[in-house]
Amino acid sequence: MTRIKGWRSAAPERMYSTWLRSIFGHMTAGSDRSVLLIGGSGVFGSRLAEALVRDGVATVTIAGRSRAALDRVAGRLGCDAVVLDVTGDDLSGRLRELSPWLVIDAAGPFQAYSGDEPYRLARAALSVGAHYFDLSDDAAFTAGIGVLDDAAKEAGLAVISGVSSVPALSSAAVREMSDDIERIDLIESMILPGNRAPRGRSVMAAILSQAGQPLPGTPEHGWVGSEKVRIETGDGPCLTRLASPIGAPDLVLMPERFGAREVRFRAGLELAIMHRGLELVAGAVRIGLIRSALPLLRVLHPAARLFERLGTDVGAMRVTLRGVTRSGKVVERVWTLTAAAGDGPHVPAIPGRVLVNRLSQGETPPGARACLDDVSLAECERAAPERALTFLRRDRAFQPLFQQILGPAFGDLPAPVRGLHDVAGRRNWTGMAEVTRSEGILAKLVAHLFGFPPAADATPVRVEMVRNAASEVWTRDFGGHRFRSRLRADATRPGRMWERFGPFDFAIDLGVDGS
Repeated sequence: MTRIKGWRSAAPERMYSTWLRSIFGHMTAGSDRSVLLIGGSGVFGSRLAEALVRDGVATVTIAGRSRAALDRVAGRLGCDAVVLDVTGDDLSGRLRELSPWLVIDAAGPFQAYSGDEPYRLARAALSVGAHYFDLSDDAAFTAGIGVLDDAAKEAGLAVISGVSSVPALSSAAVREMSDDIERIDLIESMILPGNRAPRGRSVMAAILSQAGQPLPGTPEHGWVGSEKVRIETGDGPCLTRLASPIGAPDLVLMPERFGAREVRFRAGLELAIMHRGLELVAGAVRIGLIRSALPLLRVLHPAARLFERLGTDVGAMRVTLRGVTRSGKVVERVWTLTAAAGDGPHVPAIPGRVLVNRLSQGETPPGARACLDDVSLAECERAAPERALTFLRRDRAFQPLFQQILGPAFGDLPAPVRGLHDVAGRRNWTGMAEVTRSEGILAKLVAHLFGFPPAADATPVRVEMVRNAASEVWTRDFGGHRFRSRLRADATRPGRMWERFGPFDFAIDLGVDGS
């Protein structure tokens, strides 16, 4: 476990920063280097601006639409500010006036960057000879940035999307943990902020726009369904939070980049009442009661402030990798970042801080791409500010659930049966099945209660097996009759499995008969 020590904001240091700029002006930064940071008064943008001002590799100008908000942040940081609406006319002309070396978009929500030209700001930056980074967390936007690759290379400029917690930091963690991995079965990332940590309107808009909607690269829907997760924090107590599926660039980019069988992304709200409430809204979208949850933003954003004194200021980011090493070992590797004291919003700024410094040293190749390989985990950990941030790495052996239950006898099963139960992430199986049922009244009642299929000589069957932290969820579909159960190992009795159908739990003793 490593605790990072760097810098901390304090009033005397702000005065010192302003004093330096008043005497030396732009001499304290790289000559002729200026960063124009769109959204620099926001939750994440202001943290990145603070880091860049302190590093001094370039002068920083924050930009946005609210003069009052910009002046508050600029006065605190000792940087310049300019009102700029990136949706306005003659964007290239405005950028030409400002003459930036680098344009960073930290505004978002990037899910709203649609229409004929989602990369309007990036193109404008290229047109005035400026590099471009963004903090996008939207899968489609970040995956599509490659359309500018030829133009960026021709201009000798870097255009990099997703310079944030995802995919920059998450992919750095995966690269670090997969150096000896032959096959990756699962990559799962999750971000679980503390309730007292600041949250911006753009983040809420991004979540609501995806609630109940299909997620790219996965069969899941945004915020539909949840699981309780435990996050190790090193010396402190474990965090127990709810986590639900939500969209991220990882879902689209990581399967190809890392050859992973499955990629998941989860997020959660600390207060169960807020998390479950959003889950209900997502469910309403999923079944068609409402078209989108986004119009609820104007109600939910101010409503969330009523709860901001509840919960804690502790959040976490976790990246889990399961796979097989080149030596044949099945492993689970986990990297965790814990942020206390409300310092979670500094985390998305860390990759940007690293990449701006690399760009200033000429270490960032030109071209347009998602930020999957441009920063390392070690660089990000070193660049973390002196905040209450703790990094933890855990490596352990991993066993499929049925191997846990059966022990050494699992190896006696025929290879096809072992393969069927080799579930590290999500597996899907299809085939034909014969269904036999009792005709008794009680049997019919039970079948109706659990959704069991009717008797049939041959019916198509599809079984989805999803491995979670300590259980597997099986969803069976027999000719359109779907039912679900959760399987887990008995913690005290070897060979015993528990299977839960709704509120009913059944003990099943498993064995290998040798036939």
